[in-house]
Amino acid sequence: MEKTLLKVNRERLLETIKISSSIGSSAHGGLHRLALSEADKNMRDIFVDWLKAEGLAVRIDDFGNIYGRRKGKKDNGPSVAIGSHLDTQPCGGKYDGILGVLTALEVIRVLNENDIETEYPVEIINFTNEEGARFAPPMLGSGGITGNFTKDFIYHIKDDEGISFEQALKDIGYMGDSENRLKNIKNFIELHIEQGPILHEQEKTIGVVQGIQGNDWYTVKVAGKTNHAGPTPMENRQDALVAASKMIVKVNEIANDIKGLKTTVGKMDVTPNVTNVIPGEVVFTIDIRHEDNELRSHAFERLKEQLSAIALISKVELTITTDWNSETTLFAPVVKDAVKEAVTELGYSSMELFSGPGHDAKYMAEVADTGMIFVPSVDGISHNEQELTLDDDIEKGANVLLYVVQKLAGTKK
Repeated sequence: MEKTLLKVNRERLLETIKISSSIGSSAHGGLHRLALSEADKNMRDIFVDWLKAEGLAVRIDDFGNIYGRRKGKKDNGPSVAIGSHLDTQPCGGKYDGILGVLTALEVIRVLNENDIETEYPVEIINFTNEEGARFAPPMLGSGGITGNFTKDFIYHIKDDEGISFEQALKDIGYMGDSENRLKNIKNFIELHIEQGPILHEQEKTIGVVQGIQGNDWYTVKVAGKTNHAGPTPMENRQDALVAASKMIVKVNEIANDIKGLKTTVGKMDVTPNVTNVIPGEVVFTIDIRHEDNELRSHAFERLKEQLSAIALISKVELTITTDWNSETTLFAPVVKDAVKEAVTELGYSSMELFSGPGHDAKYMAEVADTGMIFVPSVDGISHNEQELTLDDDIEKGANVLLYVVQKLAGTKK
């Protein structure tokens, strides 16, 4: 590959982001663009127009994923795919996965205006419903084409108003064909904001993502005895909430003992939830994350022993059920090395790190050599209207993506 250090057009890229930021804009400077909503349709329509303007062959699959294909010299060969998602959380930020799609578009524009021919085709992708805010679980578009979810399962998921995924696709006119699904790809690269504070705190421009942390979800049920708050002596109580509170403290403490472990209790239901009644039942969730699968499993077993001890002392019953297990995803060396080379050639600061959240790249790693590029989130804020990635960091991230695409797709002037 000829090492021509092409650069993106900063002004054009920022203007593209500005246009996106006006579609589904929320009251406090963010975006409210739920998957398959009218705002999402408007953004999709503009995105398709942008793809066509660059001469790309546009197609839509049966999950509503949008593809724009740029021919390569070996047009029947495997493609290099780039992209992310354009949907947002309710009152979410303007950057999130959106940067991954719009910087990918800018890469295509630079290749076109410089008459760069790649050995392999390059495909830009907008995945449907990455966020999972309207249709849960998340990452349905990428999960569908990689076989992690069946078409029947995805189509029958309903939002809070009872509208199915299938119906929503039809409503906005983005019901495509299964023949249009992504096939025969060699690489997938996703640029994304970090959604955490590490790059910002370390004053690094680029995150060379090593993989995506493993993530386990559990539901804990604590059953005590409901009774009147007035006449029941403290020593006679089987208070499920008091016991659950002690357990939640242990959930937090174990993360302090094991480096890199992240634990969260994000949801709790108390029954009967009445002021003058001793709680008889508490149900709460535990989210555990770490890149080391064995360590994460060991941490949970240790935690389970501690919670069982609390239950015994508190004279309550404990039930723990597993809701979801997701093993750590390690990204391909060929992509990580290309990102490292890009950073060196461009003279940017960088560091290696793991992703805490899941991304479409997690599922894509099952079908292609995959990697991610992180750019900083100011103060680590994400899924929030105040989410911010600085213009300089956006430009540099896009330049890294441009370099990596040239490296992996092969260029011929």
